[in-house]
Amino acid sequence: MARMTDTKPKFSARTVRCPACGRDSVYSPENPYRPFCSARCKGVDLGAWANEEFKLPAEAPPDDEPFGDPRLQ
Repeated sequence: MARMTDTKPKFSARTVRCPACGRDSVYSPENPYRPFCSARCKGVDLGAWANEEFKLPAEAPPDDEPFGDPRLQ
């Protein structure tokens, strides 16, 4: 009978660019801040998110065109 061994896949660490500062960051389970390089960069990103600095541009409809559900107009 075959003996079961640890079947958890082994992943090698990758180096990625930190989204906050642009420096190299190790992307692996050993880096608790991944994809960030440090607690500081993770906190800076969280603060920017909390201040709503990350917004997608929204194109508002022109004022002369109706919008919304046409059944409600």
